[in-house]
Amino acid sequence: MEFRILGPLEVLHGPDHVAVKAAKLRIVLAALLLDANRVVSVETLTDRLWGQDPPDGARNTLQNYVFRLRRLLGGAGTGTPLLTSHRGYLIEVTAGALDLDRFDVLLRRARTAATADEMEQASTLLREALRLWRGEPLLDVPSETLRRDVVPALRERRLDALQLRIEADLALGRHERVLAELQELTTAHPLRERFWAQRMLALYRSERRGEALCCYREARETLVSELGVDPGAELRELHQRMLSADPALVNAGDSKTSGNLPAEVTTFVGRQRQLAEIGRLLAAGRLVTLTGVGGVGKTRLARRTGAELASRFPGGVWLADLTALVEPRLLARTVAHALGARDQSARPSVDVLRDHLRDTRLLLVLDNCEHVVGAVATLVDTLLRACPGLRVLATSRQRLAVQGEHVLLVPPLPLPPATDPQAADTGPPLTDYDAVALLADRTAAAAPAFRIDRHNRALVVQLCRRLDGIPLAIELAAVRLSTLAIGEILDRLDDRFRLLADGTAQVTPRYHQTLHDVISWSYDLCTEPERLLWARLSVFSGGFDLEAAEAVCSGPDVPRRDVIDILAGLVHKSILGVSTRAARTRYRLLETVRQYGRQRLADLGLHDAVRRRHRDHYRRLAAGAAAGWCGPCEVEWLSRLRQELPNLRSALDFCITEPGQAAIGLEIAANLTRVRFWFFSSTIGEGRHWLERTHALSAPAAGALGTGAVAMLSWLSLVQGDKRATETFLADCRASAAEADPAAAYLEGVHALLVRGSVQAIPLLARAREMFRQAGARGDAHMATMFWAMACAFLGDRDTAVAAGDDYLAEAEASGAAWAYSWALWTLGLVELRNGVAARSAELFRESLRRQQDIDDRWGPAWGSEALAWAVSATGDHAFAAELLGAAGRLRRMTGVGLIGLRPFHDAHTEAEALARRALGAEEYESAYERGSRAGDVILFTCAGARNVADGDGDDRPSP
Repeated sequence: MEFRILGPLEVLHGPDHVAVKAAKLRIVLAALLLDANRVVSVETLTDRLWGQDPPDGARNTLQNYVFRLRRLLGGAGTGTPLLTSHRGYLIEVTAGALDLDRFDVLLRRARTAATADEMEQASTLLREALRLWRGEPLLDVPSETLRRDVVPALRERRLDALQLRIEADLALGRHERVLAELQELTTAHPLRERFWAQRMLALYRSERRGEALCCYREARETLVSELGVDPGAELRELHQRMLSADPALVNAGDSKTSGNLPAEVTTFVGRQRQLAEIGRLLAAGRLVTLTGVGGVGKTRLARRTGAELASRFPGGVWLADLTALVEPRLLARTVAHALGARDQSARPSVDVLRDHLRDTRLLLVLDNCEHVVGAVATLVDTLLRACPGLRVLATSRQRLAVQGEHVLLVPPLPLPPATDPQAADTGPPLTDYDAVALLADRTAAAAPAFRIDRHNRALVVQLCRRLDGIPLAIELAAVRLSTLAIGEILDRLDDRFRLLADGTAQVTPRYHQTLHDVISWSYDLCTEPERLLWARLSVFSGGFDLEAAEAVCSGPDVPRRDVIDILAGLVHKSILGVSTRAARTRYRLLETVRQYGRQRLADLGLHDAVRRRHRDHYRRLAAGAAAGWCGPCEVEWLSRLRQELPNLRSALDFCITEPGQAAIGLEIAANLTRVRFWFFSSTIGEGRHWLERTHALSAPAAGALGTGAVAMLSWLSLVQGDKRATETFLADCRASAAEADPAAAYLEGVHALLVRGSVQAIPLLARAREMFRQAGARGDAHMATMFWAMACAFLGDRDTAVAAGDDYLAEAEASGAAWAYSWALWTLGLVELRNGVAARSAELFRESLRRQQDIDDRWGPAWGSEALAWAVSATGDHAFAAELLGAAGRLRRMTGVGLIGLRPFHDAHTEAEALARRALGAEEYESAYERGSRAGDVILFTCAGARNVADGDGDDRPSP
């Protein structure tokens, strides 16, 4: 049975509408649906029916309404979902059967996607959520109380979703599409400042900047007229940024490409010949390497090629940017992560990649390979031999030297001849030459007053030729045309070239020297604080936010309060790129510019000191995440850590390469493990790599930290199915641990549960839980609680299991932690499965799965879908159980989860499989298993079937 309240009240049984004609019955039903699956008190229902003036005998009248409504709903042939409790009444609604619940689920998932900067997914989810609205909520429910207290809040939830969807669309470059909608929204909701801000931004990005400023004036007049107040801080700040032409306001645009190619930020100019040649080479061969000097445009050409060839590759075009890779041994993991291969096992990452790519036709773009060229060559050779559908497009300053490699040298952009300007009118337009076209395009944005005309065309030719047609050099020069005349730029460049024409310039390849000189010139034109900040920012890998820049780069010569303004100056000068798509603004140096800054940092004698400050900042970040684990902000912490993974790797690499720093690296790696970051990011193998390396370099001086790290290594090995390593690390932990070490106690308990299946796990984990609590380790205590409750459910008696499950649920609810709550529901499902009602167990597992999907948990669903299969098997629906086992098996293969060695899980799996095989027969079982393993969206598949399961059993708590 399905219920709809986001519009007129509707009840559907399959394709049929169940008419609820009586107004009072509609009020009762709506009041119950607003609190579906929870008891609604008689007092609340009375208030929603009659307000402050109930009739005599209101309780009896309400009972009569409930009786009539129960008969109406039960008459549909499904049994009544309306139950009676000693406190009031409850309507049971299965997951997904109420439109308001579906709306809230989609909105939560969209917020999680937006937090992770996955705006395309967020936009899609929000459109789906908003389609559930059919008009004014509860339109035909005549309750003044509901209209006063409930309907306005529902409207606000819809407007919040609408606001977030427009935010996502703006981030995706759809500013022109949303303009008409925003015009209507600011008219309908003139006091909602966020819609005004979005409308201003859409106008600004649509090159209607005068209208954007007029929009601000209109908003201000409206707010002053209606409320007597000026616009808030957001609108005022946006207005100021528009007046100063802040480059960060320009949007990156929409990307239609399959895979993970980022959208283009600026216009792509020229290179048609090279684009065609790369397409031809990839059709004839399987590996193309673009080589050339830094700044010549290899990365941009590779990405544009991928976008144009996307239709050739059903598996998509996938970019692995290797710029921030500092450890060649992590190459395969980095590429697997870029491809979304989420294997958590102990298998070599090369094997994971081989399996992931073997039956797929896709294009893999490996960008910036030169600093790990040997490792890249080995990996590419291995993958091309094993994966016939794979094509690779690499960018590198040197060839890979792999058999079958096609090397294409990316030249500078074509230049106009150095002809007499008087004769220029007889030739083609200057903008027919790509170098000049690029200059014209970039100056249109950076220096709109500049125009190429007959008075300056000779100087334009001279400038482009002086810069050797190198795109990055031209772009840096274009920015300066907003403050310097083109002749002044040429004079300054000539001065610098003369100064640098020494012995070094004689032996340096011409194009390398040109780019170096232009970057040096740009550096010289910066203010002293800008130069200092540029050099210090070079320690970041893969981008950074304002907080990181302030923490790492500020000091007496660059005050913390000035960092934001200096960053803005570097953005205006095109030294820094900026992205405002995620919750925090991100900045990034182009690799060539970063390398120059790194050299300047070394020349200043500050390299090691700033690297230590960088290390310390990310040490604090990891410690903050560990302290916030199992709290209301844990999902935000995990999303932030994912963004900062390149910097975390850089900090860890510094710790293992600098003498005496390994213990700090061990602390960082341990804290990242403590927050389950490696699980969420599908990089357990990488977590184990860093723990092993830092522990090996810091032991035996690491003390308790070292013991905890060994316990973590044993735990990671256990969940990877690496039995030998598990036992080795366990023995090391036992040998080094103090008697009162909570990490060792925790490991002993987990080992007793998962490896031995021993009831001793219960007291061991209870002891570890208490020890963690006494030590103030809240997150670690929660993990001990989770496994203690699991041990009670798997191995304890009914009373022990129920009490532990309730205790865990109460702790998870009190923490406000979304991840903890999802596992509390999973554990309650296990308690129900082994001691209660199987159908209720299935519903709890399904709800746990849905919540894990909401927070983008990449680990939990493998266990949730497996446990759901056990529950469905227990209800007797063996065909669906076999399908679920197939779907769960697929998830395990995707994530590298192994059941062998995890005794209680393996035993439950074997029992469910045996039941299904006996009931169906081998052939039918295999067929159902195969169907499940082919499910496109495993979570959707498992949750859809769970609704049918939930209908099969009643609830013995409230009664009809």
